[in-house]
Amino acid sequence: MEVLNDILGYRDRKIYQDDQCFSFSLDSVILANLVSLRFRDKKILDLGTGNGVIPLILSLRTNQSIVGVELQEKLSSMAWKSVCYNHLEEQISIVHMDMKEYAMSVESDSFDVITCNPPYFKYTDQTIPNFSYEKFLARHEVTITLGDVFCICRKLLKNGGKFAIVHRADRLLELFDEFRKNNIEPKRVRFIYENIHKETTLVFIEGVKNGKAGLKVEQPFVLYNEDGVETDEYQSMLREVR
Repeated sequence: MEVLNDILGYRDRKIYQDDQCFSFSLDSVILANLVSLRFRDKKILDLGTGNGVIPLILSLRTNQSIVGVELQEKLSSMAWKSVCYNHLEEQISIVHMDMKEYAMSVESDSFDVITCNPPYFKYTDQTIPNFSYEKFLARHEVTITLGDVFCICRKLLKNGGKFAIVHRADRLLELFDEFRKNNIEPKRVRFIYENIHKETTLVFIEGVKNGKAGLKVEQPFVLYNEDGVETDEYQSMLREVR
């Protein structure tokens, strides 16, 4: 059933969701807030946009053009409804298409910034879905692999353009391999912790196409203090951006 919700603390952004589909997660909110945006960045692409949460948050940080590409028709429909509800039709476009086909349909070197919160888990014949097919597609590399995502970014990023991703920390070496293999030099890494005493499960990485070597490992992003209260940085992320 579709419902209209706030995007966490963003009072000026509403989003349509359906519990049968994969709802947006904190991963997407973190990605939309941590990706670097420069004044000269005119075209932004979000691959696998789901119900459009990343473009909706990015629209609070920039007035430039944002395109969200989503394979699942139901999710892309909800994303467009959210765009229209928030009166962002002039800024955000939602494309219902396989991202591999989309990459073939547009010119190379088209985007200044690309974001992606891709499926986290590899798919094998032994993988058994224990939830809806829509959620299964969003979680597992059924229609798209990590390598596919990087190939698309290599084609569509402008020289010097940035690609940012949030993914599982246990695939960190594979992520670095894909960055380097596709001529996108990793420049920023930030590990995400629920609290400082737990192991990290997520990592944010940002790279630059044909960038110079030089990796910056930033301070951890911690969600909760020892007393269970949200950290100041996490609270500031959940407050509305103005």
